[in-house]
Amino acid sequence: MSIANANLEIARQWISDGRDLAMATLVETAGSSPLEAGAMMLIDGEGAIEGSVTGGCVEGALVVEAREVLAGGAPRVCSYGISDDVAAGVGLMCGGTVHIFVERLSVDAADVVGEVLAATVEGRPAAVATLLDGDRAGMRMGLIEDRAIGGFGFTELLDRTAEREMRGMLEQGTTTIRRYGDDGAAMGSELRVHVQSFAERPKMIIFGAIDFSVAAASLARELGYEVTIVDAREPFIRSGRFSAVAETVVDWPNRFLEGRELGPRDVVLVFTHDRKFDEPALISSLKSGAGYIGALGSRRTQRERAERLREAGVADQEISRIAAPCGLDIGARTPAETAVSILAEVISVQNERSGERLTSSGGPIHAPRQQPVSG
Repeated sequence: MSIANANLEIARQWISDGRDLAMATLVETAGSSPLEAGAMMLIDGEGAIEGSVTGGCVEGALVVEAREVLAGGAPRVCSYGISDDVAAGVGLMCGGTVHIFVERLSVDAADVVGEVLAATVEGRPAAVATLLDGDRAGMRMGLIEDRAIGGFGFTELLDRTAEREMRGMLEQGTTTIRRYGDDGAAMGSELRVHVQSFAERPKMIIFGAIDFSVAAASLARELGYEVTIVDAREPFIRSGRFSAVAETVVDWPNRFLEGRELGPRDVVLVFTHDRKFDEPALISSLKSGAGYIGALGSRRTQRERAERLREAGVADQEISRIAAPCGLDIGARTPAETAVSILAEVISVQNERSGERLTSSGGPIHAPRQQPVSG
């Protein structure tokens, strides 16, 4: 379960226990921010705290805001940034600005949260939208697969417009703020709606049951991937160490991928080290739509592999999509180190970053994701 899901589960449990509850949600960032939009912090009437929205920068100030909301104050968007006078007082030294919505979690809103949470636990894509402005601030609308639940109760136009845009954002796995006119029209900026998407988990398919597969699968699971290890050699994949970290399948690569559609957030890794598996796996992967395709092996192995792919009719433009040897140049030797190298390259490719050392690079550290992962 993701951190966001875990916090929603805690919120639902606290409400069922009859606890008075305020929730602070990071709804928007500008510049650098320790955590991404969607991060949550819960504060109950007795002062118990769960979660974080900035890793410690503004949490103390938010507790004060939460107490005011729990005492009957209106929900509010609190903004903190390095340019603000309050920044030094709350310790936000990250060089960016964060906007955090603080609200008392009503039973109606919690019902929508609960349904969305139940869907995400079952692996179904879902999104929740929260109205941030006006006297209906804090009201929520949910989208579970193709079914809308709840509503803002502001205008029918706002509900219809927000629902339509939620569908597109859920498809892309996007968490962001949308702005609407005071009548709910798409053109305007008077009303803000925060949409948090819990898209389907990205998939990672690893061909080859070897030590490197176990290491990569273990790390990928922590990053939110749904991992499958595939090997046509049943004795190789039988070991429980593979099934402990991933779904395991006995099959040939081309047969496994036949008719299987992957997307830009999905990853295929070819660890088989055998041309009768490598080349069918790579040819099928290139047709699958996977956003990242990587293969282990030396530079010489890749040159020879590329030549055989050309002989099989694969164009150079397609061969260039294969990251081989896969991974960043960090001097990795062990399976665990190699897994770090490969997953680091996957993240850098998906975010269109160079992968160089931060001490040598310029620009923002926490740039917006190009290909968002699951909430």
